[in-house]
Amino acid sequence: MARAILMVLDSFGIGGARDAASFGDAGADTFGHILAAAKRGEADQDGLRSGPLALPNLRRLGLYRAAGQSSSEACIGLWGSAGEVSHGKDTPSGHWEIAGVPVLFDWGYFPQEIPAFPASLIQQIADDSDIPGVLGQCHASGTEIIGELGEDSIRTGKPIFYTSTDSVLQIAAHETHFGLDCLYDLCANARRHVDPLNIGRVIARPFVGETSDSFRRTANRRDYSVPPPEPTLLDRAVDTGRRVIAIGKIGDIFAHQGISEVRKGDGNSALFDAMLGALDDAADGDLIFANFVDFDMLYGHRRDVAGYAAALEAFDARLPELEARLRRGDIAIATADHGCDPTWRGSDHTRENVPVLVFGPDVAPGSIGHRETFADIGESIAAHLGLPAGRYGTSFL
Repeated sequence: MARAILMVLDSFGIGGARDAASFGDAGADTFGHILAAAKRGEADQDGLRSGPLALPNLRRLGLYRAAGQSSSEACIGLWGSAGEVSHGKDTPSGHWEIAGVPVLFDWGYFPQEIPAFPASLIQQIADDSDIPGVLGQCHASGTEIIGELGEDSIRTGKPIFYTSTDSVLQIAAHETHFGLDCLYDLCANARRHVDPLNIGRVIARPFVGETSDSFRRTANRRDYSVPPPEPTLLDRAVDTGRRVIAIGKIGDIFAHQGISEVRKGDGNSALFDAMLGALDDAADGDLIFANFVDFDMLYGHRRDVAGYAAALEAFDARLPELEARLRRGDIAIATADHGCDPTWRGSDHTRENVPVLVFGPDVAPGSIGHRETFADIGESIAAHLGLPAGRYGTSFL
């Protein structure tokens, strides 16, 4: 019995979602627009990168073909794309669907007006947490609102509450002045109070630094998610005695259901190291599920084309390390959970198809075409590991 490695390049969409227009995203294309920008020299940045996008290993895996980009190079694995049937373009919806459980209901969302949160909700959270009040209460970029209100938060002891077009309440506070454990407790309390509103996540966003020009969010982010509505691929694996090793924020996304162990890392490179370490420890039949968050958090949402391009090239350069550790029978799959086109308007996710790149020592090259649901990815892993089939999706193996 072999192992499976599932990698989510967070937000690395390849455009073309059939329902993109209904999300206001017709024409968004994370990969295609980065590729074009780099070719025009618009992804150049001194000391970071320059020139056309160089992804030789992802090209070998079929990325360019999956995205409809011209490529004459032979592929070494299975390649294709997948569309999303979940109602949202958010992180839990994308990951749960990848794991075999699409989100076929509508999340609750907070409105654009200020204040974005009901006064009764803020009062309930404040009473339950003994905080002197809150700052923000609006839709905002996390880095921008921390820069704007972080000093006031330190001075007053009031945490910063903000949201986005996702179903989320985000709470930022200083790791030492407010306290990391106090922030976690506050978010756990808030989680209970947003449940009646059907909000997908409460996210703790700790930061450090003493002034607005030195504030920096840390790797101690924690997501408080509602659990998936039914058993996922991860639950099926654990229920049959397999180990599921979660890398990065995977454990939080699944509310720690179907998770055997969590390994963290500060940034994509550290997460890649953690994934390789897990692969060294994984036994036959185990699943390693990794999320590479920098693509989305640092570059997609911040509309940083050069940073996104450099992060893709850095990830690409490390793929041979993974390939060298794969054993006979192992499969690895690289995909994404949604888009976040750094050339697009606003700062939110974009509704896009995602690549599905499957490789391993025994994987024969070929096309899997376009899959109508991300759930085909989870069902393919289930088939590979000999797990019971789920209700959604079809294996492409």
